[in-house]
Amino acid sequence: MPNLSVEKKREMIREIQTFFLEERGEEIGEIAAEICFEFIKDRLGPVFYNMAIHDARDIVEQRMQTLEEDLYALEKQ
Repeated sequence: MPNLSVEKKREMIREIQTFFLEERGEEIGEIAAEICFEFIKDRLGPVFYNMAIHDARDIVEQRMQTLEEDLYALEKQ
């Protein structure tokens, strides 16, 4: 998984802080938000990554099927 820039990580941490404040009425600090971020990245990130890979694989397989059909259509009888 590619590394996030420091600025992108800070932005995501602020998003977590905003979420806790707006959805739970809890104000959490930067350290707590970073711990939450690391948990999501380490534990949940791979699940979402694998789901995306599976979706991409399905799309590639569909396109390959279409390409194969197009190539058969081009064959001369």
